[in-house]
Amino acid sequence: MGDVPDDDRLIRTVARRLVAARRLVVFTGAGVSKESGIATFRDADDGLWTRYDAMDMATREGYLRDPEYVWGWYEHRFGLVADAAPNPGHLALAAMERLVPELVVVTQNIDGLHARAGSTDVVELHGSIARFRCLDGQHADRTPDGRPVVFTRAELADLPDPARRPPRCPHCGGLIRPDVVWFGELLDEAVISRAFDLARACDAMLVAGTSGVVQPAASLPILARRAGAFIVDVNPDEDEVAALADVFLRGPGGDVLPRLLAAMEEEAAQTGLPI
Repeated sequence: MGDVPDDDRLIRTVARRLVAARRLVVFTGAGVSKESGIATFRDADDGLWTRYDAMDMATREGYLRDPEYVWGWYEHRFGLVADAAPNPGHLALAAMERLVPELVVVTQNIDGLHARAGSTDVVELHGSIARFRCLDGQHADRTPDGRPVVFTRAELADLPDPARRPPRCPHCGGLIRPDVVWFGELLDEAVISRAFDLARACDAMLVAGTSGVVQPAASLPILARRAGAFIVDVNPDEDEVAALADVFLRGPGGDVLPRLLAAMEEEAAQTGLPI
């Protein structure tokens, strides 16, 4: 029998550690969804912010300057996301749930592809392009716990004057906006607090498709490292996370993550765990 290639040996080592984890946090960024045809924001060649001004498209001020144009841009983006499908990386992460006692996906992505792939516990740090809320939210558009009410696309169609673009809030008549985090805005306190708690309590963190530079999300691997977690970074190129990771696996998530899943399944079978 021939020698096992170095990268296969490394993936097997990682698989052994992840299967042994009680709590696994998966932290993902735009690189994971890029393989589904969804453009990233910051790529130097084809990132959205190389073609559009972020201050026009992703700020409150930009929306108020030209709400019809910005809404149209998000409508186009939603169409692209709706036509996209989870790729093998998304599917592999969802399948890993059955191999560890607790797995939570914490994502910077707003496309909902992790949930569509089958992941059951997804923390969306930057919101979702499939949800909408009132621009101001300082009125009756609140849940009992004080959080803004959000609308699905189907619910937008039931609003008064559904053809109006942008739609208007049924409570105050104000503009409705995508339920995503824009520049100059804070992340939802409950969402980022849960993400921080998960990072501090995990035994292992699997990072995929993020450069590790956008704060406060970039703090998650640092918190996990301080808590003694085993950290794996998956990316085509070395990034900020690679410097603190125990293992760096070079390659796109759509290639590396299915290989890692297969190795985890093999390891689980050898140790008698149900798969």
